[in-house]
Formats: sequence, C-alpha cells, structure tokens
Amino acid sequence: MSGSLTDKSKILFHRSIADRARTIAPFLSYDADPPYIVVVDDRLYWIIDAYTTANRFPYSEPYSVSTVGGQRLNYIRNSVKVVVDAYNGDVTYYVVDPEDPLIRTYDNIFPPGFFKAFAEMPDALKGHVRYPQGLFQVQAALYATYHMKDPRVFYNKEDAWVIPDEIYRGSRQRMDPYYVIMNLPGEEAEEFILMLPFTPPRNKENMIGWMAARSDGAAYGSLVVYQFSKQELTYGPMQIEARIDQDTEISQDITLWSQSGSSVLRGNTLVIPIEDSIIYVEPLYLEATEKGTLPQLKRVIVAYGDRLTMQDTLGEALAVIFGGETGDISDTGEAGIGDLPPVSENDREKLVRIAELYDLASQALDDGGDLGLYQKYFDEIGRVAAS
Repeated sequence: MSGSLTDKSKILFHRSIADRARTIAPFLSYDADPPYIVVVDDRLYWIIDAYTTANRFPYSEPYSVSTVGGQRLNYIRNSVKVVVDAYNGDVTYYVVDPEDPLIRTYDNIFPPGFFKAFAEMPDALKGHVRYPQGLFQVQAALYATYHMKDPRVFYNKEDAWVIPDEIYRGSRQRMDPYYVIMNLPGEEAEEFILMLPFTPPRNKENMIGWMAARSDGAAYGSLVVYQFSKQELTYGPMQIEARIDQDTEISQDITLWSQSGSSVLRGNTLVIPIEDSIIYVEPLYLEATEKGTLPQLKRVIVAYGDRLTMQDTLGEALAVIFGGETGDISDTGEAGIGDLPPVSENDREKLVRIAELYDLASQALDDGGDLGLYQKYFDEIGRVAAS
C-alpha cells in the first residue's frame, strides 16, 4: 500500500474528540455544547463536560434535557471534566464532584487511576474550567418554579418565572445562557460567569431577576440569584427587541440592508448588569445570500434605560449612550430600571477603552483567526476593568 508503513505504524479509528471520550466512557453523558480548546504551556487541550445521569432517582421531577441528548432524566451531576491532549489524543477524566454517589461507584468498578481527582489537574488547566451550559439550563428551568418557598404560592404557581425569549437570526426563540466577564454585585474583582435572566409568567416581558453560575477558583460551581423589585419596571429582552423594531432609523436601515442579495442577522441579546443598572447589547450582522459567505458585523445596538442607539462599533455606541452626544445620563427621566446612577468620567473612559479593545479582539479573529492576539486583548480588558 505504501512504503511509509512500518511494523510500528498504527491505525487511529477514533479521531473525533467527542467520539474518543464516549468510546472510552460510554456510561457517562456528555454536554451537547462542543468541546472547547485551551492553550496551556504552549500546548493545546480539549475540555469536555461529562455528566452522571439517572431517570429513576426517588422523589425527583423528570425533565427532558435537550442539552444531554434529549434524555428524560431526574438526576444529573456534572461530575467529570474530560481533558483530551490535542497532539497525541490522551484522554484524562478528572472527578470534580467526588460526593456524587454514581461517580464513586464507577470509580470503584474501574481500575485505580482511570478517574483522577480534580486536585491532580494542573493549575493552569483549572483556570480554564467553566460551568457547563447544559447543566445550567436545567437548573435555571427548574429554579424558575422551585424558588417559591411558600406552599400556597407554589401550589398555585403565583410567582413562577420563565426564561425569556429573544430575536435571533430574525426569529423568536428562547434565550440561551451566555458567558460574560463581570463584577458580581458585592464582589471586588471581575470573574467569568454564565448567566441567564428571568421574566414573570402570563406574557409579561419585564425582567424579574437573573441567575449566575460562577467558574473561577474556589467559587466554581456556586449559583447566585439576583431579584429585581416588583415595584419598579426593569426592561426584559423582548421589550428591548420591541424598542429596536419601533425605532424608525434602525428599522429603516435593517430594511435597506435586507435587499440586493443580502440579509440582516440579529445576534444574541446580551443583558449585562452593571452595579444597579442594566445595559443591553445586540450585534447586527450582514450576510450575503450566496453559499459559503461569512456574516460580517455591521452595527452594534446598545440600550440603557430609555436610551437606545445603533452605531458602527461598541465603543461609538457606548459613547453616545453615556453622555457623548445626548447629555448626562443623570438627566434621564423614567428609565425603566428606577433611578439610573451617574457615570463618572473615570468609568466612562474605562467603558470606551474596553469597547476599543473588544473591537480589536474581534478584528483579530476576522483578519485571520489570531487566537493569541485575541487573548491578549481580552486580558487587557480584564486589567482595565479591574483598575
């Protein structure tokens, strides 16, 4: 067949990262989110979130988990982080939840060393571990009902929450959790979190609260929930989407761009808490109708209180929102989130600098996928935000 084959040649049957993990440990369930790659000591590794699951756990509510293969489960734990060496395919299973009875049973079944303790994971790798979206979606959906502690309120579902919708790629769909780097209220430093807002039931679109899953250091795995006052109106994602549709200038531009062989794609709406306020950010992409074309970022929409603007970049949008062209935000009247706090000159400069670095990071990806330069800009964003 080939002169390159020798007695030391090998055939690799399972090159797919997810396929390798499932073949070695088929008794685990795996997150539907694709494995993500990280750089540690000039070496590439893939990380996969794995779950122990069951459908007959006593006194637990069944739930169809679309993010874990559509299984109907009533028990799920993110007990294992799977790390795959991108160069030689070595697969390592680290147990991050040693209290899980299922993973303890599996650990006793297999030879010592098949599962490794989380403490054995290199510290550089630990810094890249993130809370999984699949588990978070299940927890958020169930917490929307089970946050009610009064039996009568719970029975009548008087205070049930729902996960809001958003407009994505031109159609309405349920909002997905998203990762952001931000200061949680009461915390001194920025951290990497996964978050999702809640709205009231019965077709009410205002925001009632939001949940965050923490991923950094000792706080990994902890969930926090922030609830808004029912006496004040806080805009929800669909209310912001409606305001975008009602803005004549934005609607006119979207209609214009949607002609002549191109279409406008509305990106995910990001709800970003900042101190006692909320900033909403939504990107607009322009995509040609021909096959094989890539969407390009065309505009960025930013909403804050009653202010709404669409600009070429995030930096320009923030400059307009925070007093650049429309005066001081402390003069804003009914804002939809109570009284908006004034923004200091130092904070305004930080926001502008962060927006510039974000644009540079996006440009680094667009120009050739330079992940090193992309990470450099995001590290600088963290330093600016923490200063």
